[in-house]
Amino acid sequence: MTVGRPLAEGERVMLRDRKGRRHLITLQAGGEFHSHSGVVLHDELVGGPEGRVVRTSRGSAYTVLRPTLSDTVLKMPRGAQVIYPKDLGAILVMADIFPGARVLESGLGSGALSMTLLRAGAHICGVEIREDFARRAERNVEAALGHDVLERYEVAIGDAYQGIDATGLDRIVLDLPEPWQVLSHAPGSMAPGGLMVAYTPTITQALETRRAMDAGPWTDMKTIEVLHRGWHIEGQSVRPNHRMVGHTGFLTAGRLLATEGTT
Repeated sequence: MTVGRPLAEGERVMLRDRKGRRHLITLQAGGEFHSHSGVVLHDELVGGPEGRVVRTSRGSAYTVLRPTLSDTVLKMPRGAQVIYPKDLGAILVMADIFPGARVLESGLGSGALSMTLLRAGAHICGVEIREDFARRAERNVEAALGHDVLERYEVAIGDAYQGIDATGLDRIVLDLPEPWQVLSHAPGSMAPGGLMVAYTPTITQALETRRAMDAGPWTDMKTIEVLHRGWHIEGQSVRPNHRMVGHTGFLTAGRLLATEGTT
């Protein structure tokens, strides 16, 4: 039998009950998790393996697992609406994020996109106009990925609409109400061939972004919407789930063309 790395104090774990409800907790010496189903002592989890079932003080069962990135995004503390996991995966592919990529991210929110880009190996130059959002994003990123990842996460308080201070960028990823206001700053900050991806909740925002790209040095533009439908599979009973994760936002991408004087 293969024995995995034991759970440690200070680590985040997910407790999942038999109805699929999930609770994200941070293990602390002497800590307790309370629910209507009873109490789970943190000390009973520290040093043990993940993947086992523990019982509460009332005998209810919880499965103990390390949280996935998706679990973390959906359960972490947030001050702003997060980009959902179904869109995070698509952004990684559309922006062609690679280890070592230098990425400008503006509109940090609660840090969901930041931790996704960092997990893929990117170096982030983050720009956030609200300091409270910036600090929350930094805390969430550190809690999810550890302190060392902050070496690749540079966060500045500023307004990307007014300009981009960073240079030598490979990618630009935006979660802003008016991403088209940033596009004109890209040629001086990102090399030709670089990719920009913008997440916008409404089609009118996506339309305005595309209009700005049509008027500027951009090519290979595309806009997509990701819909996520699960399936119920139990024995011979197979059907689509009654509910699906439908519209959350539109993803618009394009590649920067060389402009006059670009070498």
